Amino acid sequence: MIREDLSLEIRKSKLVELNTDLVVVGGGMAGVCAAITAARAGINVVLVQDRPILGGNASSEVRLWVLGATSHMGNNNRWAREGGIIDEILVENIFRNKDGNPLIFDTIVLEKVVEEPNITLLLNTSISNIEKSLPDKIEKVYGYCSQNETFYEISAPLFCDASGDGVVSYKAGASYRMGAEKREEFGEKFAPNEDYGELLGHTLYFYSKDTGHPVKFVAPSYALKDIEQIPRYRDIKADKHGCYFWWLEYGGTIDTIHRTEDIKWELWKVVYGVWNYIKNSGEFQNVDNLTLEWVGLIPGKRESRRFEGKYMLVQKDIINQTNFDDAVAFGGWAIDLHPSKGVYSEKSPCTQYHSKGVYQIPYRCYVSKDIANLFFAGRIISASHVAFGSTRVMATGAHGAQAVGMAAALCIQNNWMPGDIIEKNKINCLHKNLALTGQRIPNIALPISNLISKAIFSTSTNLLLKQLIPDDDWVVLSVSLAQLLPLKASVAYAFEIEFNALSNTTLTAQLRYSGKRRNFTPDLILEAVNLSVPQGMHHLKIEFTETLPHDCYAFFTLLKNDEVSIRTSSQRITAILSVYNKFNTAVNNYGKQLPPDDIGVDTFEFWIPERRPKGKNIALNIFPALDCFDYKELKKGYLKPGTSPNAWVASFDDKFPILSLKWNAPVQIHSISLYFDTDLDNPMESVQLGHSESVMPFCVKNYKIFDDQEVLICEMENNHQSLNRIKLDVACNTTALKIVFEQPNILSPVALYGIYIC
Repeated sequence: MIREDLSLEIRKSKLVELNTDLVVVGGGMAGVCAAITAARAGINVVLVQDRPILGGNASSEVRLWVLGATSHMGNNNRWAREGGIIDEILVENIFRNKDGNPLIFDTIVLEKVVEEPNITLLLNTSISNIEKSLPDKIEKVYGYCSQNETFYEISAPLFCDASGDGVVSYKAGASYRMGAEKREEFGEKFAPNEDYGELLGHTLYFYSKDTGHPVKFVAPSYALKDIEQIPRYRDIKADKHGCYFWWLEYGGTIDTIHRTEDIKWELWKVVYGVWNYIKNSGEFQNVDNLTLEWVGLIPGKRESRRFEGKYMLVQKDIINQTNFDDAVAFGGWAIDLHPSKGVYSEKSPCTQYHSKGVYQIPYRCYVSKDIANLFFAGRIISASHVAFGSTRVMATGAHGAQAVGMAAALCIQNNWMPGDIIEKNKINCLHKNLALTGQRIPNIALPISNLISKAIFSTSTNLLLKQLIPDDDWVVLSVSLAQLLPLKASVAYAFEIEFNALSNTTLTAQLRYSGKRRNFTPDLILEAVNLSVPQGMHHLKIEFTETLPHDCYAFFTLLKNDEVSIRTSSQRITAILSVYNKFNTAVNNYGKQLPPDDIGVDTFEFWIPERRPKGKNIALNIFPALDCFDYKELKKGYLKPGTSPNAWVASFDDKFPILSLKWNAPVQIHSISLYFDTDLDNPMESVQLGHSESVMPFCVKNYKIFDDQEVLICEMENNHQSLNRIKLDVACNTTALKIVFEQPNILSPVALYGIYIC
């Protein structure tokens, strides 16, 4: 037993002193991805989280889905899911948790952290103060965990603030902003006026369930009494819950940091008032058996402080898709601003405008301009209020945080400071190391290792795409439909389709492409052909005479005609996709973006895919056949489609295709990295939205690797991840490698985006 007599002095709490390479403050998706990236790169990390679980707004405490550039498949950002650790987490979540249970997502995120031996995790620990060794250098942070009555002093040469409100950066004296800039400062025509508001507010979500028997609800005294105080109250639906009510937002007119408890109480008032309206107003049917299953205890925060880095991202960088030499991440969510009065505003609950494609985020946005050893990550990075409207979402924040984690590791290993990496040769080093982790940075390729550059490649087969084989299904041209295909410059293409017309009619076919080569917004029409279509089922060959000015993805487009149905194909091929000119109102997509003339945003059409099992390809014959899937695509090193597929794809009839590499002299192999296709167009929302598959149909599940003596050096079964990194216990001395893949299913051939051997 422990017994102490009266102490006349104040007893001291337990103190733990930690010394590490990097301190990451904030355990949301950004902090988690920064910490894991740095730890896997070989440095020691202390990850400090003030909540009992990791994930921030994605955790079961808040229950918002992780999302980024894929934007619910609602814009023109094709194959835009972020790579690296955030991709690994989302793919794992789909595999284990395709129904979107937030509690299971908690376990996956926590598992990824605790599996890393280089991470020390401190949960329920709030950072209350910092100490500097120099005016521009943090020496340590101070934290307290109420659960174990322990104070922590954590010292490190580098710090990453991913805390959401920027507690470390604020204490350190770093320059920051809070609220909206005037239009004149950065020439941002979309900057909100005073009427629209300064800040985005917080939101509390709730879940309901059917108990199978009547349940009464007596509202607490603090619940909102008059539901008509909510101008949008008629949008309340009894069968919706969770993130559907993202617009129950409050706090944009007040201090979203120091008054966050007041904001929470107001949101509780709103949520319980909304539920009382659903249960007791008599306006809704079939609600007698419904009960509240869960109401958030902490609000999901959108905006507070933004800190000034060595560059500030602004509206024109997003809309113009500015290229940066130091790009380390990308975004693609709409510029998404909300009225500051939130749920009490009579204005639309959000105003969203998209760019024509993904945009780059430079490394300088993640490095403090004032504090030499401080990184920013997550929603506090260096961006204007308008640009923040896009960069704030979790997958985008996590993607950039991975760059921070890798940069920190390089700094420790090379005795650099964060600002040193801005130099070109060091940025190139950061790019190389990020690409190896699967980080998909626009225009940045996987490095070509010496072993790859000296290898002679061969494959058993390469896909020559001359046909998408028809199935028994048809799609009515109730909206315009296009097949997105990688086409060559200076080649005249023809396509043969099968149609069924209810009457004699006219069909318009177009060949479209994007004004920017790596975009997937078909804003240019190369050629249009008007065709007379007879009633009944027929085959039709559509010939184009104009040719593309450069290799790129083009849209073989069939314009809307309700009288015509088109035969579809169930074949699913890496880097091939059908898209529709249709709505996705969840992201302000009504088929065409029509902004006011004076806000600096483009007008263009949306051409978007449908989620599987819908969204089949168009059954067609292609003349000439597409010969763009051979092993040379692997040498480009781009881990997603761009102006070409950037993937080797085997033939459909090759059930066990082989990729062979040979060297003129024996080489020593320590590791092999393979980059597979886990459907980069799938947003993989982490919670609430269910998904039809747990493993993507394109992903290679089984393969074997042999040396030059046909000795098996690796065998993989039931893979579902994008990146497979095989580290050999004993180096392999060989003159050849043979990788034998197994076709994942009869409708999808084997595909590989990249290979790295060292």
